[in-house]
Amino acid sequence: MLKFIIRIAKVLFFISAFCIPKLNGQIYKNPNTNIEDRITDLMDKMTLEEKIGQMCQFVAPAHIEKTKSRLKGEELIYNDQWGTYPGLNAVKLNEKIKKGEIGSFLHVKNVVEANELQKIAQKSRLGIPLLIGIDAIHGHGMVKGTTIFPTQIGLSSTWDDQLIYEVAKATAKEVRATGMHWTFSPNVEVARDPRWGRVGETFGEDPMLVGRMGQAFTKGYQGNFSDENVIACAKHFIAGGEPYNGTNASPIDVSERQLREIWLPPFKKQIEAGVFTFMASHNEINGVPAHANKFLLNDILKNEWKFDGFVVSDWMDIERIHKLHKLTSDKKESVLKSVNSGMGMHMHGPGFMKPLLELVEEGLVPVKKIDDACMSILKAKFLLGLFENPFVDQSKTKSILFNEGHKELALNAARKSIVLLKNNGILPLNNPKKILITGPNANNHRILGDWTFKQPDANVQTVYQGFQKVFDESNVDFINSGESLLYPDDTKLEGTISKAEGYDAIIVVLGSNSLRFQRKEKTCGENVDRSQINLLGNQLRLVQELYKINNNIVVVMVNGRPLSEPWITENIPGIIEAWEPGSFAGQAIAEIVKGEINPSGKLTITFPHHSGQIPMVYNQKPSSFFRKYIDAPSAPMWHFGYGLSYSEFQYSNPYITKLADGFMIEIEIENKSSIEGDEITQLYIRDEVSSVTRPLKELIDYKRITLKGGEKKIIPFEFSIEDLAFYNVDMQKVVESGDFLVSIGSSSREEDLIQIEFNIDKNFNYD
Repeated sequence: MLKFIIRIAKVLFFISAFCIPKLNGQIYKNPNTNIEDRITDLMDKMTLEEKIGQMCQFVAPAHIEKTKSRLKGEELIYNDQWGTYPGLNAVKLNEKIKKGEIGSFLHVKNVVEANELQKIAQKSRLGIPLLIGIDAIHGHGMVKGTTIFPTQIGLSSTWDDQLIYEVAKATAKEVRATGMHWTFSPNVEVARDPRWGRVGETFGEDPMLVGRMGQAFTKGYQGNFSDENVIACAKHFIAGGEPYNGTNASPIDVSERQLREIWLPPFKKQIEAGVFTFMASHNEINGVPAHANKFLLNDILKNEWKFDGFVVSDWMDIERIHKLHKLTSDKKESVLKSVNSGMGMHMHGPGFMKPLLELVEEGLVPVKKIDDACMSILKAKFLLGLFENPFVDQSKTKSILFNEGHKELALNAARKSIVLLKNNGILPLNNPKKILITGPNANNHRILGDWTFKQPDANVQTVYQGFQKVFDESNVDFINSGESLLYPDDTKLEGTISKAEGYDAIIVVLGSNSLRFQRKEKTCGENVDRSQINLLGNQLRLVQELYKINNNIVVVMVNGRPLSEPWITENIPGIIEAWEPGSFAGQAIAEIVKGEINPSGKLTITFPHHSGQIPMVYNQKPSSFFRKYIDAPSAPMWHFGYGLSYSEFQYSNPYITKLADGFMIEIEIENKSSIEGDEITQLYIRDEVSSVTRPLKELIDYKRITLKGGEKKIIPFEFSIEDLAFYNVDMQKVVESGDFLVSIGSSSREEDLIQIEFNIDKNFNYD
């Protein structure tokens, strides 16, 4: 036996001796070596130019060509929302890849282009693969033929963390199947202004809920970094969700207390979930642009939170430090400010490498800044297995995109995301003989939302098509009332009114248009902000005219931000907030209208009556509406956490138990109806007396439960004392002794809550 062991040892010795010279010292190419050693080996071989090259991201050649076909003249030169590089064609881009001057691409068209770019990268001196990023926000929508899930605000309305995790996991598989590795998601900004066009790509207005749902996305995307996972990106860091005039990228001035209690917690949650990248925000915070904000990118993110990934800039925002914010005198100084503040990658283009190289050579940017960023980028590529295989088998792509499992998940997500806001006995529709479907969003792709390109018609189920599928097709009619929201067609409206008599029910599909491929008609989404939150065009008139003919109207809202029309709220018997439910929106909406699916979604953002109430959030301070408006309501139109069901849930018998380091609250919930349904139970807490003012209520926890007709359950909630912490007058994170009020129920609205008190008898300091 001993001789056998010695013989094996000799064989292993000769194998290793043979392999080492075979690798020619290329430890970084050996998959059996740990990642840290591979990174060290590769970094030792890289020139300064190659290291900076890893920090350079470009848009892909196909995107450049598409931009040239869409934009002309001055718009092509000055519109920085589309990627073009004057004087830099595809051939020259390929040369830059071969020289190791590009480490990442975004807006790659498909798997064919991804593989082609990787082939070129293999010809570089060190053969470092490319990291390809994409805005896969609610599915892989920027690529044709993929599964589109509800937008984030819709997903948040499910209050279902596991579902959100599964959506991210499915999205990651489709992203990897197309040769891409990095999604610029989750967006964990807290949305506190419905005029802002990007509300739809957030999880709503509550910091705890946003952070928790963001974690579900982050974990679903990244998993264990297999070949079915992608790198996640927490964005936009920070506080872009309450721009002072409602427009994207406008400034915010905010106290450190609010920064630490509202804006920072969701991002810190992503650190805890292991998120690998951050993206800085467009805006300035307290006078300092986020892309040059050392306090945020270095002091908090790197030093305080110990984040060891890298920060990527948002689209051309390093350039805007000079061009827009006027913080610097030129582009070079902007690069200096940004990189020294903690920026690790430039999105996008050729204006970064040369000035950064000069700044390092001049001693103004420490080499360590370059090394730290480069090592993090390389680590991502090693974790994803790109050094072993940067290519995708194109024959397998088709079987992954829009597969049966993902389609079923998208349908289930849509069903759970839809919120029933009002039902004066009209729903569900019982065996209607004739239904009219109309409205500007009734029969088009606006149900997909922002961050999607044109998808095959066969992959998208419009609202009209959904009603044809769920109801008897012969009983469903569609009339085109005109689709333009900015340039309404009154002739089509009049034609609709003239044909609208004789129906048992009319479904009017209203809202907004977030589709970026309809940019001249877009009324919501990125960089499409509003001064008001009413319906655009002749939508209100359409509903009012139809109501004169038939009172049996259900308004279905397809929109990416809260929209409020008091007349509709007061007069229309059935109102559904569908948000933008994705590929199978039509079926999900129709099933709820028919009663095949019991609605269960609840709002994660407050709906004001009018824009003058903004900001209006559920967790406002006690004095926010101490004085009332004289010309309009002061209360919300629809409250945070609100949503109806066809079931009837009753809450009773709250009971609280002191635990070693917290409390447990039990609540009894009974389904008083005969219809099985899902209820979202919400737990709020208020600190009754405190050294600084505290919100009227704060969401501490939530649970989604299922109850059969007549069933009763006791639902437990546990929370720690630290969950109650806030920042006192000295900016110490504390819990102060005193009385606390627990509110538990079906929404944040007072009449939907029952209450119980508890006491904490000593102070706690968590600094």
